[in-house]
Amino acid sequence: MSVAEERIERLQALARSATIAGEDDRARSYVRLARRIAERQRLSLPRDFRRFACDACDAYLRPGRNARVRTRSGHVVVTCDCGEQARYPYGD
Repeated sequence: MSVAEERIERLQALARSATIAGEDDRARSYVRLARRIAERQRLSLPRDFRRFACDACDAYLRPGRNARVRTRSGHVVVTCDCGEQARYPYGD
């Protein structure tokens, strides 16, 4: 595992804990920094990080607090407080 991958994982943990503590701006800066590191190192972000970060406002999503999660036929819809929606398939 490279240094950049370790740093991205650490930033994800920091963003999660900052969101739990109610420090949304700090969590947003952690998400932005992790995305910037991934871009510069040409890495893809881990799946759980991509699914819990809003593409529009860089908020770290916490279902029930700043994100709404609904299941539809064959996919999950995650809606951020900013209004951005992400859809992920599940099942067969």
